[in-house]
Amino acid sequence: MKLFVKSLRVGVIAAVIVGLGIDAANGQELEAGSPRTPWGDPDLQGVFTNKTITPFERPAALAGKEFLTVEEAAELEQARAEENAARDDQVPADIVGNYNTHWFDRGTTVVGTRRTSIIVDPLDGRLPSLTPEAKKNAPSPHEVRRLEGVRRGSGLINTWTDLDLNDRCILWPTAGPPMLPSAYNNNYQILQAPGYVAIVIEMIHDVRIIPLDGHPHVGPGVRQWLGDARGQWEGDTLVIETTNFSDKTVIRAANNAKPTEALRVVERFRRVNTDTLEYSFTIEDPKTWEHPWTGEVLWTGISDKLYEYGCHEGNYSMATMLAGSRISEATAR
Repeated sequence: MKLFVKSLRVGVIAAVIVGLGIDAANGQELEAGSPRTPWGDPDLQGVFTNKTITPFERPAALAGKEFLTVEEAAELEQARAEENAARDDQVPADIVGNYNTHWFDRGTTVVGTRRTSIIVDPLDGRLPSLTPEAKKNAPSPHEVRRLEGVRRGSGLINTWTDLDLNDRCILWPTAGPPMLPSAYNNNYQILQAPGYVAIVIEMIHDVRIIPLDGHPHVGPGVRQWLGDARGQWEGDTLVIETTNFSDKTVIRAANNAKPTEALRVVERFRRVNTDTLEYSFTIEDPKTWEHPWTGEVLWTGISDKLYEYGCHEGNYSMATMLAGSRISEATAR
């Protein structure tokens, strides 16, 4: 039996799942009390994945539908299995981006709550509207199409800045916050020490270090790729507030809008059982979105190790790509 408590916009929102002693995420019996570290903090440590076929935003075809039925979830999962099998039978038309399912890691199941989107607030499961200021500052549709062509390898590169941060192996949006699933490498490791929590992100091997000592955030002049994080315990839930993001930070958003210095992210981690963490987050940036928005996804424990993501630091191909674009332009002239 499951009881879903409806989300309300109250800063950070977490869905509460009550199951008569049985965990709704995977059916395992909940143990009495939460595991603790030797120094007494709730123990969140382990290696987890957040991969899921549940979409970030609710599809238009599911408008007004907050949860899938068991049958609908099974149909979606079967469709993904068939899609994966079909891809493995195909010969890719080119090399870049055409992996089989051994290399892709998009998941095969919906989230345990069977929600129709990772976004849970607004209740329509969609991102809020951009502010007029954000719409004004967003790149034009023509520029968006040009950059998409560049990043697919089908357009000319004007400058190294045409390639985004993940192309240049500086930062991948899955590093967060918020930490959202992507096409592959959706694995994370949580480590704890007295006064600190560290989250190792497999994609581009970033590490988020979150102090729990109550110190205030750094001054407004200091901006960081992953922001400045501060954590605290609220009961058995780890609450992390992150501010001071770089203006180059990428937050998954509509129309390629960029977050501003007003961006604030609040995340919550709670152990559901030995194999599952409940992860939720709220994004606030009044200069970018008209309202805050919240998402949630379950993290499932895995036995795999995290491996170094060997990206291309010292990217020698960059000079070749730029030179090739200039040669193509000269040839066209």
